[in-house]
Amino acid sequence: MENSSFPKCQKCGKGDLVPLSDFGSQGAAIHYKAWVCTNPDCSYNIKIRNGEIYLNEPILSGALHTRSRQEFTR
Repeated sequence: MENSSFPKCQKCGKGDLVPLSDFGSQGAAIHYKAWVCTNPDCSYNIKIRNGEIYLNEPILSGALHTRSRQEFTR
């Protein structure tokens, strides 16, 4: 998406839903894998994982993610 307006969150009506991307297990980019509300009090999210849609999963801090030794040796 270009720098355009994002859809309003239908849960809280205050935040915008913004897309997040990720990388697959083989390193390929996965665009728009998740959409999250920008309102920190809302935390609405929708994610796609293995073709399944997940709503409102807990949001964890990226600081809790630990890298495996293999990730450091690439």
